[in-house]
Amino acid sequence: YAYTPTLYICEFCLCFYANRTQYGRHRTKCTLQHPPGNEIYRKDEISFFEIDGRRQKTYCRNLCLLSKCFLDHKTLYYDVDPFLFYILTKRDERGCHIIGYFSKEKESADNYNLACILTLPQYQRMGFGRVLIQFSYELSKAEGKVGSPEKPLSDLGLLSYRTYWSEILVDVLIGYDGEISIDELSHITSFTTQDIMHALFNLDALRYYHGQHCIVLSERVVEAYDRFQKKKHRKIDSGCLKWSPKVFSQAELRYL
Repeated sequence: YAYTPTLYICEFCLCFYANRTQYGRHRTKCTLQHPPGNEIYRKDEISFFEIDGRRQKTYCRNLCLLSKCFLDHKTLYYDVDPFLFYILTKRDERGCHIIGYFSKEKESADNYNLACILTLPQYQRMGFGRVLIQFSYELSKAEGKVGSPEKPLSDLGLLSYRTYWSEILVDVLIGYDGEISIDELSHITSFTTQDIMHALFNLDALRYYHGQHCIVLSERVVEAYDRFQKKKHRKIDSGCLKWSPKVFSQAELRYL
């Protein structure tokens, strides 16, 4: 397939073919109208599906191969067993069409809540990347844990996360009355303390005053926040999330 000029991919099962005839034959037989997993979130036309890499190996491998077309640093595509995949879709009368996805390890010693993230090119610059990041933190909140993306981040990933962390922290700080510690910010946002410190340094918001560190938001930061608030942004409604943390047995994790 590496030298095929055009690759035909079924948007529902992600099977791929070298010519249009094979693809057309497949489409007459394919009955899927959504990713082969559990729908754990639905609001308006947006849905999220959770897929276990061990149970749906073919779909998850195809998903990784698809993302490899757009991510230069993507190397893993065969060993999908240790991962859960969360597929963001847009729903219409024909079915649920994939927008993007992120994956996370079933058991992460470093509390990583995201391993790989992709928004398909036709949906980029429409706010869906932020939705994927926000959803990963909603899952962390449901687990009662703090989370962080797997390091090291790519340049684009670092920029996206830095922007998201800054927006959420400024939103919390502006609406908060009284003193607040870094640990309390971590509890509210589910960000790790390291990520919070990174974002605050990036905002130039840390000051040393009378023997202690203070968080000071500059006029520039507040003005940027006001501009951000005036724009329409896609947001995850935590009340629409129907999900509970999975507990895997030793038998299910013995491949790790």
